[in-house]
Amino acid sequence: MSLIAQLSSLRAVGLSASPGGASSRSRQLLDGALARLRELGFAATLADLASFPSDALLGRSRDRALDRAIADLAEAHVVVVATPVYRASYSGLLKVFLDLLPEEALAGKVAVPIASGGGPAHLLAIDHGLRPLLTSLGATVVAGGVYATPAGFSDGVPGAALLDRIDRALTEAVTLTAATFSRREVLPLER
Repeated sequence: MSLIAQLSSLRAVGLSASPGGASSRSRQLLDGALARLRELGFAATLADLASFPSDALLGRSRDRALDRAIADLAEAHVVVVATPVYRASYSGLLKVFLDLLPEEALAGKVAVPIASGGGPAHLLAIDHGLRPLLTSLGATVVAGGVYATPAGFSDGVPGAALLDRIDRALTEAVTLTAATFSRREVLPLER
């Protein structure tokens, strides 16, 4: 299969880890990132972790929508993870969701971390919390994660500088994904 044909079949999943739902800053950034990936030809889906039943997130019961989100994640090439920062780390919603996944669940996937916080003091939450978490599941995490504060928004809408940082992170993710496909075509892995 040609590289162009492979790239046109790429899939992305966005994980929204904000209890605040669609109105949260991290969710707004995620929605923008997924829209941009769709413009680039990706089939992109959203998993709003706050919409899943707590018993299912804790592994006490099954939920069809949660099972679908996990299946979508397994099929994805790019994973965009958006979380608010609580107490200098990612949200508990993200933690309980990722705890449901098997080891190496993100192996072969490129992850884009996006975090929002109340101020610049939590900027390192991406590098000290989110990046190691995603790497522990096998993901290749882009170097250019995105951290946003309220100053990056105007009237509740992400500003141009913030959108530019997201675009750079997505460009890096797409480049890494394309390189992975290209390498597989030249040096196919035996299975």
